[in-house]
Parts: sequence; structure tokens; C-alpha cells
Amino acid sequence: MFRERVARTLPGGFMLAVFVILAGAALVFGISSFRMGHLLFGIASAVVLVLSSTCLFGLFVVNPNEAKIAQLFGDYIGTVRSPGFHWMNPFAKRRPVSMRIRNFESAKLKVNDHTGNPIEIAAVVVWKVVDSAEAVFEVDDYKNFVQVQSEAALRNLSTSYAYDAHIEGEISLRSHTAEIAEQLKVEIQERLSKAGVEVLEARISHLAYAPEIASAMLQRQQASAIVAARTRIVEGAVGMVEMALEELSKKGVVELDEERKAAMVSNLLVVLCSDRHVQPVVNTGTLYH
Repeated sequence: MFRERVARTLPGGFMLAVFVILAGAALVFGISSFRMGHLLFGIASAVVLVLSSTCLFGLFVVNPNEAKIAQLFGDYIGTVRSPGFHWMNPFAKRRPVSMRIRNFESAKLKVNDHTGNPIEIAAVVVWKVVDSAEAVFEVDDYKNFVQVQSEAALRNLSTSYAYDAHIEGEISLRSHTAEIAEQLKVEIQERLSKAGVEVLEARISHLAYAPEIASAMLQRQQASAIVAARTRIVEGAVGMVEMALEELSKKGVVELDEERKAAMVSNLLVVLCSDRHVQPVVNTGTLYH
């Protein structure tokens, strides 16, 4: 398994000055040697000139948040991360790898949630390369690898949780966004650990029921909301009726037997729980006539 290691380099500015001086000196000395008839010195000067010119190809620049992977005849010899002007073996192949933070949004995937309902889901993943050697040598194309594995993790996560919670305290895709995002990040990181990639953030960017069941699920949500609202209204109405009876009894405003209490409770509950305005009716008789 490949691990990133530091490649040895020399300062580029210093080496550039050395090679330029050598090339210039070799050129001048070679011309003088050929003019004087010293063939051997002329050939040596030409060799030095060629070598100096060839070594100039070993100069390269590393930008901030960039790495250069060096290979010599197919063998990995190290990575240069220090930004600046460097020189190394001119026969070494140097491949740039960006260490910047990147992000992408997955396509809208159509999957079934934990309860079997078809949903549409998409996610945004923020990532960066932390080990250039693993990213280049362990996988074929690390950018495509990140995208494919992220979508696979998103599919797997979608089948593990329901779109909406039907039991109190149950984790769902819609109601527990923070927990789902953390779980998605962990699952993607596990899949990308061999590619030298670190996942900084993963969150759901799109979540909806599939079009074929969207209307039915909307009616279900509306029905659940109506039931919850009615339950809250009934609880409040019962409390108000209880308080009214207690206050009437405590202050002695009127004495009510059980039958009159039942009638009063019935009327108050109708008034308080009705979803329309109640028309008042004046009772001119008694409960017994």
C-alpha cells in the first residue's frame, strides 16, 4: 500500500544559476577550444553544455495547496508539497495533485427508504486529498471514485432510515438532519479511506417523496397534522371545562347537580372543540321542563 513520503529537492533558484553559469562557461570554452584546435577540450565542453541544458528540465514550481508526485522510471520517489521553485532529477516524471478543498452535489437518486416508500434524495459532499500517493496509486481515478462511492453511501443510508418518523423518538431522514448528516459523513469516509481522501462535510441537499406517491403522502401528513391539532384542542378544552367547574364550585356561584354538570360539560366541549363559530342559544326554560 502506497503512503506519501517527502521527495528530496534542491532550491530551484540556486540550481538555475549554477546551470546557466556552467552552460555559458562551456559554450565559451568550447568555442575557444575548437578555434585553437583542441578537439578533446571542445568535445568535453559540448558534453557539459548538453548536460547543463538537460538539467534545466529538472526545474519546476509548486503552487500553494498543491503537491507534485515524482516518479523515476515508474518508481515512486516521493511527493513535493512545499510551495516554491525546486529542482530534482530531470528524468523524474512530476504529476500535480490539488490539495484544495472541493465539493460536488450528487445526482437526485431514486431509492426506497426503510419502510419501502420511493423517495428522491441528493447530497453535497465537501472533501480534499490528504495523501497524494494513495489518491494517485491506490485508485484509478480518485475524483470519479469519490463521486461513485459517495452516491453508494447515500443509497445505503437512505435504505436504513425512514423518510418520516412514525414512532416518537425514531430517527428519520426529514426530522433528524444533523444526525443523518454525521452518519452520512462517517459512511462516506469509511469508503474513501483507501483513496487518501478526507471528507470534511456531507449533508442532504434534496429530499422528497417520489412523484408517484407524493400526493398520497401529503394527504397522510395533513391527516397526521389534523389529528395532532385536534388532540391538542381536546386536551385544552378538557382543562378549561375542569377549571370552570372548579371555579363555580369554589365561589359558590351556582349549585350544579350531576345532570346539570354533564349538560354544561357537553355544551362547553361543543363550543371549544368545534372548528366553526358556534351560534349562541338562549335557554329560557329549565333542564327539567
